[in-house]
Amino acid sequence: SLSHLRGLWKGDRKLYSLYTLNHKYSHMIGFSICLTFIHDIETTHGVLHVTMRGVPKGNRPVILTYHDIGLNHKSCFNTLFNFEDMLEITQHFAVVHVDAPGQQEAAPPFPTGYQYPTMDELSEMLPSVMTQLKVNSVIGIGVGAGAYILSRFALNNPTLVEGLVLINVDPCAEGWIDWAASKLSGWTSNIVDTVMAHHFSTDELTDNQELVQTYRLHIAQDINQDNLALFCASYNGRRDLEIERPVIGLNEDTVNTLTCPSLLVVGDTSPAVEAVMADCGGLPQVVQPGKLAEAFKYFVQGMGYMPTAGMTRLARSRTTSSTSITSMDSSRSRNINNLLEGANTTGGLDNQPGPQTMEVSC
Repeated sequence: SLSHLRGLWKGDRKLYSLYTLNHKYSHMIGFSICLTFIHDIETTHGVLHVTMRGVPKGNRPVILTYHDIGLNHKSCFNTLFNFEDMLEITQHFAVVHVDAPGQQEAAPPFPTGYQYPTMDELSEMLPSVMTQLKVNSVIGIGVGAGAYILSRFALNNPTLVEGLVLINVDPCAEGWIDWAASKLSGWTSNIVDTVMAHHFSTDELTDNQELVQTYRLHIAQDINQDNLALFCASYNGRRDLEIERPVIGLNEDTVNTLTCPSLLVVGDTSPAVEAVMADCGGLPQVVQPGKLAEAFKYFVQGMGYMPTAGMTRLARSRTTSSTSITSMDSSRSRNINNLLEGANTTGGLDNQPGPQTMEVSC
C-alpha cells in the first residue's frame, strides 16, 4: 500500500538510518511494478542484510526466504523466483529475502574474534526484521540451514508463521556437514569442497559438471570464505529441533511440534528422505523450479490464498508416488499439526493426525 511505502521511506529517523534503501524497478508483471528495497537491519544479534520485493498486501503474509550454507538469497532463490509460476504467485505476496550475516554479495569480513550467531540466535533475529518492515506474518521458504532456522523460528513464534516450505531440512544436531564431508575421498580442510558435498551427491559431482562448476565458482569467489566458515560452524553446532508427531488422545497438548501447514521437499539424492522430488539432486529450487513453484502454488491455495490460480499440471499429477513432494492440504487454521520427525523416521505422512496428506507426483 502507499501508506506502507511512505512509512518505509519516512519512518523514524533513527530507524531509517539503519537502512540502505536502494530502490529500483526490479521487474514488471502485467501492469504492476515490483519495487525492491535493500535493508541492513539491526537486531539483538547483529545486522541482517534483507531484500524486500514489493510491499505487504493487506492482511496477507509475506513470503520470507532463508538460504543454505555456501549460498545467498540470489544464488539460492533467483532461479525459483524468476520462474513463470512463481512470478504469478508474487503478484499476490510481497517477498522478503534474508541473507545470513556476512553471506551477501560483497560482504566485508568480520573483525578478528567476532562471535558468529548460533542457529538459535539467527532465528531470534527474524522478529526484528518483521517488526522493522511492518510484516505481521510470513510463509517461510528455507533451504538446508535456512530451513532449520525457519523451523526454529516457527517453533518459538507460532503466531508469526502461517506456513513453511522446508527444502532439504535436517532436524537433527549431528548430521549434514559431517555426512557431506564423509562422502569425499578423505577429509579435507577445503571449505568449498565440504559445502559442495553438502549440496550435491557424489554422482552429481561427477555427472552434472555444468551446474556443479557454476556453484563451485560462486561459493569460491562470491562468498567471503572466512564468513562462510563461520556460518558453516554455526550450522554444524546446531542442536536437535526435538520435534515430535502428536498422538491424539495422548500428547497433542504437550508435544513440541510445528503448528503451521508445512511442505517438505527433498531431491531424490538427498539424505533427508521425508519426501522426494524425482529427477532432482540437492538443489530442488534450482534444478526443478517448475515442479517446486507449482507445488508451492498448490500449497498456498490450500492455505486459502489464490483460489482462482490455475493448477493444471498439478491436477494431472495427484497420484501417490514413492518419488514425490509431500504437502499438507489444509485450511488456514492454526490448529493443524504438520511436522517433521526425528532422523529415524521414514515414509510418508498419510496416517498422521491433522489434515489429509497429498502426494504430488513429480
